[in-house]
Amino acid sequence: MDPTLKFSILLLLLGLGCYSWGSHNSSTAVNASPIKNDFEHCERVVKKWAFSSLQQEVKEDKHTLRDLLFFLHVPRTGGRTYFHCFLRKLYYSSLECPRSYDKLRFDPRKQQCRLLVTHDDYSMMSKLPRERTSVVTILRNPVDRVFSTYEFSVEVAARFLVHPNLTSATQMTRRIRAKTKGVSTLDIWPWKYLVPWMREDLFTRRDGRKLRGSNNFQSNDPYNMEEIVMSLHKFINHPIAQEVVHNGATFQVAGLTNNSYLSEAHEVRHCVQKYKLLGDHVLQVAKKRLDDMLYVGLTEEHRESATMFANVVGAQVISQLGVSNSSEESAADSKSEQNYSDSDSKPDNNDLWNRTPNGKESEFASPETVEPAKGNMTVEELMEAYEDCISNLRKSQTLRHNASLKRISPANFTKEARLQVPEAVLQQIRQLNHLDLELYKHAQNIFAKQHKHNFGITEIWRRMLKSSYGTGIKVLSLGTTLVLLLLAFHVFVNAKRRTSKVKV
Repeated sequence: MDPTLKFSILLLLLGLGCYSWGSHNSSTAVNASPIKNDFEHCERVVKKWAFSSLQQEVKEDKHTLRDLLFFLHVPRTGGRTYFHCFLRKLYYSSLECPRSYDKLRFDPRKQQCRLLVTHDDYSMMSKLPRERTSVVTILRNPVDRVFSTYEFSVEVAARFLVHPNLTSATQMTRRIRAKTKGVSTLDIWPWKYLVPWMREDLFTRRDGRKLRGSNNFQSNDPYNMEEIVMSLHKFINHPIAQEVVHNGATFQVAGLTNNSYLSEAHEVRHCVQKYKLLGDHVLQVAKKRLDDMLYVGLTEEHRESATMFANVVGAQVISQLGVSNSSEESAADSKSEQNYSDSDSKPDNNDLWNRTPNGKESEFASPETVEPAKGNMTVEELMEAYEDCISNLRKSQTLRHNASLKRISPANFTKEARLQVPEAVLQQIRQLNHLDLELYKHAQNIFAKQHKHNFGITEIWRRMLKSSYGTGIKVLSLGTTLVLLLLAFHVFVNAKRRTSKVKV
């Protein structure tokens, strides 16, 4: 080949190579620009929301109960127990704010209501008189909360397996819901997303077993029993769980769930989910909101949390409301309790899934009947009533739990079974809930301070009562002595008079 031609071809190839390399770099630069711009946009959006949220200062003493108590109920923390066994014994139903955990939403027209209990997030405060509202909540160890969320989703979904197929279950559900005014778990955030998803999955797996004609299970781990139920590993990695479960407590306290009243909530939440670095801004807002709350409890510190709630919240409610025992209020509340099955604050009593295919309720559809305490009460009496109440609730919950899990046997969720879950899965749960882990640590610090503060107040009262009691005994003893002396003097005088008469 001619050397000149050969050299020309070589130059041409080099030119093409340089052009290709240059085009690649140019393309990379063009593609990098939108990514950078997107992060900067997200950063501006999140910082703007965080700055605005942090400016909302609490001016009054946060330790004082205000006119309205807002119980921000984080799912799977034990809040339902507090509602039934504490708050319903303190507040008459006529004082509860109209709400329905999503279906009816908060109705601000009832301005004189004193109690609001809901799974709605902190954005609910935009509908409430902030200066007259106290907020309380309970947090739970994030890993345990994810376990409990998974287990409860499966448990509720399994109740529908009494039906022959998914179509029958959904049709029956629609018919029953159309006839009743109550609000079921299918209406409540986040279960309105998690339960239908898990229900469909359970029916699909059951149909698959029927087609295969096999009931051989390869695993003894209920959290990884794919033949029967979605594994925990798949659950935590699913987009639905990413949206409503992971870091759910932080987003709920920050007011940024997909159930938020804030117009910017969706964008802020997705920016934080996309860019982990921005999560710290949301965390700081959530921490400040916990700082400003009247009470923050911990699920793991059950007994101490309940005692503190009774002393911090219960005592002030008793003082403010007096819990009148007038016949008029008792009659009014009795009437409201008869209609309580229609109340959204007790959603599990409208058990659509506890009905058989013919529409009749199963034997495990019995609601917990919890009578509110009537008349004036003390904190000690409130705690006694609480203990009796939780005992009844736990029995009922155990019955429902066992009845549901029978339908997906041999899968059975227990504390012992959790120990079989691989460390890799647990570590992934921690990573997916890094904001909740930090918020929980902050809640633990708040709880420790509350406990110390509450113990100090309780100890002062105890000493005062003891001192008063001791003083009372001294006063009583002195009084008794004086009375006895006067009586002796009276007897002596009378005796002397009688003696004088005898002499005469």
